[in-house]
Order: sequence, then C-alpha cells, then structure tokens
Amino acid sequence: MGYAAVFTTLEQLIIDLKTEQITTKSNRRMKNIRKASLIVIDEVGFLPLSTQEANLFFSFISAMSEKTSVIITSNKGFDEWIDFMGDATITTAILDRLIHHCEIINMTGESYRLSHRKSITH
Repeated sequence: MGYAAVFTTLEQLIIDLKTEQITTKSNRRMKNIRKASLIVIDEVGFLPLSTQEANLFFSFISAMSEKTSVIITSNKGFDEWIDFMGDATITTAILDRLIHHCEIINMTGESYRLSHRKSITH
C-alpha cells in the first residue's frame, strides 16, 4: 500500500518522471506517489517547463485524474500558466483535468515566509 499523502515540488516530480525508468530511487518514489491517496505538488510555476516536461506533467495528471486527490500550490493564476508551460493546448488540457471536480482556494495577502524573513534579517 502507498502513502496516505505524498508531498513533492513540481521540480522534483519532473526529475522523478524523467528518470523513473533509469534510477531505482525515482522509480520507487513514483510508485509511492501513484499509490498515494493525496498528492501535494508545491511550487508550480516557479520554473518554466520544456515541452517534454509539460507533456510528462500532463501524462501524470491525466493518470491521477479521478483516482486520487491532488493539491497544487502556485503563486501564479491560471491565466499565467501558459507562460511557464510554454504551450496553450497542453496547459488547457492540464487545467481541465485539475479543476474538474475541485475546490479552488485563492489566498491573498502577505507571504508568511517573507513576513518572517523580515523579522529574521532585522
């Protein structure tokens, strides 16, 4: 049985997807992610994806769609996703699968990390 919840960054997920066929560590991690009841993917939108990486992410989201719960954290609005995904069609397909049967929580305000960073540096 897989984990109840798995937390990963998009960057680490992409690395694991790209290397799961050639490294035991990535293969094991992807098996656990695919069996999880909840997958949390953090930092979506911080780094641009290549076409290959966007396609891997799409394939992963498609495979997980309606099989498990997925939480995405991003500092980008959906209208900005094309910028880091690089392709409108793949972005639309990914978002279509992510937002089907979902709750969207849009949080605004000051960043917790930034507000505490200020207190540390002063």
